[in-house]
Amino acid sequence: MLKRDGHTHTEFCPHGSGDDVELMIQKAIQLGFKSYSITEHAPLPPAFSDRYAGQVTGLTEASMAMNDLAAYFKKANLMKKKYADQIEIKIGFEVDFLADDVAWTREFLNEYGPQTDDNILSVHFMKGKDEKYWCVDDTPGDFQLGLLSETPDAQMLFAKYFNLIKQAVLSDLGPYAPNRIGHITLIRKFQDHFQLDPNYNLRNQKLLESLLELIKDRGKQLDFNAAGLYKPDCNQPYPNFKLAEKAKQMGIPLVYGSDAHGVADIGRGYHGLAEFL
Repeated sequence: MLKRDGHTHTEFCPHGSGDDVELMIQKAIQLGFKSYSITEHAPLPPAFSDRYAGQVTGLTEASMAMNDLAAYFKKANLMKKKYADQIEIKIGFEVDFLADDVAWTREFLNEYGPQTDDNILSVHFMKGKDEKYWCVDDTPGDFQLGLLSETPDAQMLFAKYFNLIKQAVLSDLGPYAPNRIGHITLIRKFQDHFQLDPNYNLRNQKLLESLLELIKDRGKQLDFNAAGLYKPDCNQPYPNFKLAEKAKQMGIPLVYGSDAHGVADIGRGYHGLAEFL
């Protein structure tokens, strides 16, 4: 099995460590990885700020800026060439799915997609209080104020998130649509902080089964993301092992993702997730 990390970030990420992507690649080579995807957060639509609520950093630090794109591609392609004899490097984005901005996202991918070879589609924002978008994974305070205050029933909140993922999978993002769905249970990042139900009710079990069927039918891969294991209020990967086993049985390709935002994150949790890959 090819040792691969399919989800990593760079110094272009405003909420990252600032570590140089080259140091991260060197660490991956040291750990025996043979394939490495650089998937920086794609810029958000300019108009999105009018529909966002919550702490300003949840918006301003969520993604790279449009004016960083040229430098990002230049650096990533330099790394791809420099380390070609040691590791396969793929370049792309982690793209945010925003139901109101599908056309903008499609245009963005049509323009920049030809320069990429591996992309992830993720949900980081949901509509909540005041019909504004709130960040799912920024702070417990915003999660409480923006999402739980509107939907205090955890099972209903889970269902809203999974239905957004379904929308993302079904959306027409054009010929350069991402091939992998990111951390499908990110909604659980603060589960221990708020003591959210660790299980899924029957409705959500069926919803998750239909989501996995859709991912399979659309020929998408699934990001098996180790980051949740290291979040103090989550303590499990995205998705959890039970869901990962279900996806594996269905023949959905699971791709390990460290979701690294710094050198220290490279390779974390790999051995615990490897048997599912």
